[in-house]
Amino acid sequence: MAFEGLASRLQNVFGKLRGKGKLTEDDVNEALREVRLALLEADVNFKVVKDFIAKIKERAIGQEVLKSFTPGMVVVDIVNKELTELMGGTQSKLAKANRPPTVVLMVGLQGAGKTTLTAKLAKLLQKQNHRPLLVACDIYRPAAIKQLEVLGEQIKAPVFTMGDQVNPVEIAKAGLQHAKDNGNDYVLVDTAGRLHIDEQLMDELKQINETLNPHEILLVVDAMTGQEAVNVADSFHKQLTITGVVLTKLDNDTRGGAALSVRAVTGCPIKFVGVGEKTDALEPFYPDRMASRILGMGDMLSLIEKAQSNIDADKAKEMERKMRNAEFTFEDFLDQMEQMKKLGPLDQLLEMIPGMNKMKGMGDLKVDDKQMGRVSAIIHSMTTEEKRKPEIINLKRRNRIAAGSGTTLQDVNRLIKQFEDMRKMMKQFSGMMGPGGPGGSKAMKGLKSKFGKGMKFPFR
Repeated sequence: MAFEGLASRLQNVFGKLRGKGKLTEDDVNEALREVRLALLEADVNFKVVKDFIAKIKERAIGQEVLKSFTPGMVVVDIVNKELTELMGGTQSKLAKANRPPTVVLMVGLQGAGKTTLTAKLAKLLQKQNHRPLLVACDIYRPAAIKQLEVLGEQIKAPVFTMGDQVNPVEIAKAGLQHAKDNGNDYVLVDTAGRLHIDEQLMDELKQINETLNPHEILLVVDAMTGQEAVNVADSFHKQLTITGVVLTKLDNDTRGGAALSVRAVTGCPIKFVGVGEKTDALEPFYPDRMASRILGMGDMLSLIEKAQSNIDADKAKEMERKMRNAEFTFEDFLDQMEQMKKLGPLDQLLEMIPGMNKMKGMGDLKVDDKQMGRVSAIIHSMTTEEKRKPEIINLKRRNRIAAGSGTTLQDVNRLIKQFEDMRKMMKQFSGMMGPGGPGGSKAMKGLKSKFGKGMKFPFR
């Protein structure tokens, strides 16, 4: 989970402050000492930490804070605002040329995920009704061109190549002309990386830069490398004047040092973050939303946007009707699983819900593809009648389903039991929509006693 260690530490610090009705300057100083340690352990740049703590201290020990009715909340609000400012303040959008095509130069070291990121950005642009062209200028890494071609085929985006024997500058120039001739409004140029920054790499990038005069130069860095990512960004910026940073593997970066340092050190905004391996696992970077997630306040805006762009509204309405009338079937369950998979990993979704990380059992909830695959296999092994009428699935049928899905009888029994529990919960829930609803408080008590311990995902 992104920022897991830092988020946990900061939330504990501010949890103590919130519990105090009155704050002294010593309370604030003690909290800020812990914040400072947490940031340093998260591999945030030392100078960045020093300046950050100084700004918070200046605001947090003012009389209006110490004498307020909710001083702890005020301090948290100050930290939230300063964290947001540290990461850039507001979202920095991708440039758009007045006259297409918009040229985006992708640069970075080898291994940061630059080629994959190029395809992810193309996919994101396609969702916004753009027609990107991918240009393969990495002629040095074995199979780099082939990798981009395969990715382009996956997302149905054109890829311009001239093989690995042509000068990258000529390829870039020809690719831009191809985009103009074929009506592509974005040109994403995948350039070569190295294991370290060297003169040859920079000279080549400078030549491509001078030839294309790109509207964006995006540096792709691995978030998990922490301060090294910041150092790389600083070096590239000094020699190439990058316009933005893209952090890959942020979903696996439990510390967060790169995300919290790169803007302050380089002055370059973080424009996108990679949050998974799939081609649609790229998100615009919102400093305010990220700060909110770090402090445990959730990120409902991002969750709503994910749902709006991935979930079929008509299907959702029909599903709501079925749930309300207790007509939910295994076919519907399978469909819901597919819809949920489009939103991304469940643990990432839970991060966006305010307070969910503090709920018992929710902090370490993981649902991997193998678990969901087994559930899917069990349901697919059922007949249409069994999916629609689970009550007819007797022992003989359960054994057949287990054999057909490559699972055990216990797995099948567990899934059917949890499905039945879920349907009962839906039936009870439909009667308590509002305090005046039929059996409102009684139904709620029943739910708390029956489901209060939480429903685990099958096979967990």
